[in-house]
Amino acid sequence: MDGSSQEEDDDGSFTNISLADDTDHSSRTLYLRPPKSLLSKMMNADMDVDAENQVELEEKTRLINQVLELQHTLEDLSARVDAVKEENLKLKSENQVLGQYIENLMSASSVFQTTDTKSKRK
Repeated sequence: MDGSSQEEDDDGSFTNISLADDTDHSSRTLYLRPPKSLLSKMMNADMDVDAENQVELEEKTRLINQVLELQHTLEDLSARVDAVKEENLKLKSENQVLGQYIENLMSASSVFQTTDTKSKRK
């Protein structure tokens, strides 16, 4: 070998070892894989983050669907209000026509004519 060495711990993980080369007196550091317990912690943390992201994504999706449903409900209610306004205007117009017709009938009928009480007494 080139003077490099590794030490394996009891749990199967490797540790960092600083090696000095006797010929050129330079220092080298080996970076080896982290211990299994650290990997396990990192994976659990990743899964926690993924679970949190999943929950957050589900919440956002639920809220988006709720907003869309409320928008559709608002559109339906607005259309209904417009239809009721239109029907109301139509009925007002019909009532005016009927009112005018009734007034014309009453003015043409002698029953509804005003009577002059002074002329009858004389």
